Amino acid sequence: MTVGWKNRLYFGDNLEILRKEIASESVDLVYLDPPFNSNATYNVLFAEKSGKKSAAQIAAFDDTWQWGLESEASYHETVTAGGKLADLLQAFRGFLGQNDMMAYLVMMAARLKELHRVLKPTGGLYLHCDPTASHYLKLLLDAIFGPFCFRNEIVWKRTSGRKGITQLGRVHDIIFFYTRSNESTWNPPTIAQDESNARGHDIMKDEEGRWYRVSDFSGGGSGPPRSFNGVEIAPPAGRHWAFDQAGIDRLLSEDRIIFSAKGTPRLKTYLDQLPGVAVHDVWTDVEPINAAAAERLGYPTQKPEALLERIIRASSNEGDLVLDPFCGCGTTIAVAERLHRRWIGIDITHLAMTLMRHRLQNAFGPNLSPYVVEGVPKDVDSAQLLAMQDRYKFEWWALGLVDARPAHDKRKGGDTGFDGVLYFFDDESGIAKKIVVQVKSGSVAVNQIRDLKAVRDREKAEIAAFITLQEPTAGMKAEAASAGFYKPEHFPGQRVPRVQILTIAELLEGTQVLYPRVAPGETFARAAKRKKESGPKQASLKL
Repeated sequence: MTVGWKNRLYFGDNLEILRKEIASESVDLVYLDPPFNSNATYNVLFAEKSGKKSAAQIAAFDDTWQWGLESEASYHETVTAGGKLADLLQAFRGFLGQNDMMAYLVMMAARLKELHRVLKPTGGLYLHCDPTASHYLKLLLDAIFGPFCFRNEIVWKRTSGRKGITQLGRVHDIIFFYTRSNESTWNPPTIAQDESNARGHDIMKDEEGRWYRVSDFSGGGSGPPRSFNGVEIAPPAGRHWAFDQAGIDRLLSEDRIIFSAKGTPRLKTYLDQLPGVAVHDVWTDVEPINAAAAERLGYPTQKPEALLERIIRASSNEGDLVLDPFCGCGTTIAVAERLHRRWIGIDITHLAMTLMRHRLQNAFGPNLSPYVVEGVPKDVDSAQLLAMQDRYKFEWWALGLVDARPAHDKRKGGDTGFDGVLYFFDDESGIAKKIVVQVKSGSVAVNQIRDLKAVRDREKAEIAAFITLQEPTAGMKAEAASAGFYKPEHFPGQRVPRVQILTIAELLEGTQVLYPRVAPGETFARAAKRKKESGPKQASLKL
């Protein structure tokens, strides 16, 4: 790591952040997996739009870009700048019209142009997409990077369980690999040899289950006989043994020579001792995130760490700067951290910010490199501004302050009386206890605490937390106190309030929900522990 460098998480629109915060030619590697509603029907994606909708926008787990006023403005900005990209977008519009696909391409054009700007001359970019839009994106990349900077169209087989009804099953994604120049960083990736890829040799398994291959022990050109366990054996006519007598004796002592049925010596080599096999542009060996995966976080578009590890190792070195402008749940930055790269992550949802912070802390603990979070409220005034702009984003941000995750998406209907949930453990049973969290940005009253108490009972939660932007009334405090205390069975003498009221001002100063635990709260599915983490879990009760 560069001395004094702090990794960064940015909350906000990545286009604005790229333009204002990221210097030209400062980034070594870009990976992006831009959100796209690939599940929508073609009739929806390509339907003409009026252009009168409000701004195209993205919300948590809702990856539909729609044609509207912002798309129109972005289109005009790019086209009036001139050049090949402007020509291409005009051609796209003439072919596609005004629809969601066109909005997506306009959005991507502006961002890819900025990503090209921030790349170093030795830098590379990997764009992850699916075949629904890949052919359009390839043309955008050619217009921005130039066709001579195209390196690969990588096909990643992400699943094998799709069965098509009217067409072949769709089982792959596309990853486009471009570089800024011909001087790009490149560390050719390999995969370990095993019984499936060590072709051209006899493959066998020993008594311990290790695979090995056997190969010819001779080379071209005549040579003398050699002794094998006291038996002189001549090489085949016109050949010589590939090792001298000292080498043969050493290999025999290592059990590296076996004999054919005719007594011919052959060289035995374990596959895990061989150099790796070169990786090509069809990747079938990287498994997707499945329901039982240790790294699974419950984020719909989460990509496996093995995929990002291959990309980051191939196109960067330790200490290089990796950028993911659509960071999501943070797979790119988690892998970059593990591989000792510097990193920048950008996302437009507070929920993603919370997921990433948890993932990093869970995976690396005290060994996590320093990082800063930019673009989130740092004081009450900015919190009030966020609440006025978008109360749902305010809720997600406030839940992140107490390490809770949203319980549901109220924009899609329904209100269960609480906004978030937090889990904790206070014994060794492995059964999580529940905390329900309610967030209020407007006026507050005592009846809201009474309602929350009822929700706690209904949800069978041990504790309820009420987060408020406004100061609570005396009546609210009294009503909360009347709920009594939660007393963990295995820790006599310990107790915490059943209903707790916390203001945004208090949370910004470091106050937290009080709850007993024998291990860090399991709010989110936990990423697998990583190599940089050290030290045992705390086993004593903490409040």
